[in-house]
Formats: sequence, structure tokens, C-alpha cells
Amino acid sequence: MTKPFQSVTKFQKQILDYYSLHGRKMPWRQTSDPYKIFISEIMLQQTQVSRVIEKYKAFIHEFPSFQALNKASIASVFSVWQGLGYNRRALHLKNAAKQIVTLHKGILPQTTEELIALPGIGKATAASIMAFAFNSPVVFIETNIRTVFIHFFFNDGRKVSDEELLPIVNDCLYKKNPRKWYWALMDFGTMLKKNGFDKNANSLNYVKQSRFEGSLRQKRGAILKQLSQGSKATVESLSVALDYKEDIVNEIVDKLIAEGFLTISRGIIKVKN
Repeated sequence: MTKPFQSVTKFQKQILDYYSLHGRKMPWRQTSDPYKIFISEIMLQQTQVSRVIEKYKAFIHEFPSFQALNKASIASVFSVWQGLGYNRRALHLKNAAKQIVTLHKGILPQTTEELIALPGIGKATAASIMAFAFNSPVVFIETNIRTVFIHFFFNDGRKVSDEELLPIVNDCLYKKNPRKWYWALMDFGTMLKKNGFDKNANSLNYVKQSRFEGSLRQKRGAILKQLSQGSKATVESLSVALDYKEDIVNEIVDKLIAEGFLTISRGIIKVKN
């Protein structure tokens, strides 16, 4: 680690001053509803803000609460989700809503341990939900936060692990308002990247997303989109409609059935209710 360029207080002031002048306006920053913040955090996993905003608005309009999401069909959830990618997140949301309604009376849990017990929630996502939904002074890292701390505290060009960064993130945490602090860090990190200072290449933990075009992930999404429109299909008809080889369709359908997305009966495939 290099020597900090300034005191923690001055570092906090620089980040917060930038946010006061240039903070981005986002719908999930304009609400204190834990459900809406929870939805935004799942949508923002591996997806750019610009792609999330309109989908977020449509999703909240269609499913305004955990109770509404729990009652919805999987097909209707996929239909609204289309375009965000990583469709497994939509299934996790549906299953998480069921668990929250069943075990927590429809109220989002307020501990990291309970959040991690929900489908699709890891330690980092649980911490981000704690920070943004409940303004809790937790410590976590995501790509923009990582960029900020490597930029200010490491300048020797070597690879840095998140284990090295986390104690510094903890020491610099603005405990008076953790929610605002993390928003400010994320926006400062976005600014750094736009100006050519993307430091994630210097991270041991950063994994670049694989190419989407032509990938199995793209084909999975196309099959789910086709089926979520209410149509039933066979492997053969999906192959023809999407111009995919039957063995590829069959492989993907088998995995989607195993993962709980689809059901099949007498060769007819449909989205699971």
C-alpha cells in the first residue's frame, strides 16, 4: 500500500463535495422503501445504470411490493425483466419474494445474515442492501468503489486484492451517512472511469464480463424470452424459431429445467408457474 495522499477527513470531503456537485439522479435514490432499493440492487448486479433505470420503473410499476411479486407468475416476471440479461436474477427475485412473504411477513430482513439466506444474495450484495435500504455502516466493495480506492491509495501499478482494500474502505467509512457515502464513492468512480482512470485492471478480484454476442448466455435469454411471451414450444420449434441447432437448444432447455425456470411435459416446454 502507498501512503495515503491525505487524511481520511480530507478524503471524505473530496468525495462528498464531488457528490454534492455532480451526484447522479436515480429513482432508487429518491426512495426509502426497502423493497424498491432491494429490487434496484439486484438489477444493478453486472448491469449498467443506463440499462436499469427504465426496467426498474417498469418492474416497480408492475410489482410494487414483495406481496405482488410473490403472487406474480414467473412468466410475467421474465416478461418485464427482458433486456436486463442474467435472467437467473429474475428467478432469484421471485423466490426471494416468496421467502420474505412466508418467513418475514413481507418485510425485508434487516441483518446481513438474514439477507444472505435469501436466493441470489451474496455477502457484497447483502452489505450493499444494508447500506442503501437501512443506512447501515457496513463495508463492501464493487467495481466503482474499487476504482476509487486503488486510484487514491495504490499507485505502484501492482495487482491489489480486495482483502487489502477492505480495511482502508472500513477506515474511510463516513458513518454519519453510509448511504450517501457509498453513492458518492460510486459516482466518483464512474467519473474516474470516464476520464481514463479505470483501475479495475489493477485488481486481483475484478473479472471482466465475457462476450455476450453469440454466447450461451445470449441463447438462454432468447429461449426464455420466446417462452415468457406465453407460448408453449418444443425443442424443434424453438430451434426453428431462433435458428439454433437442436442439440444446443436441448442442452439449454435441460439446464433451465434443472434450475427451475422451465417445465416440460410430453415434449411441450413452458415457463414454470
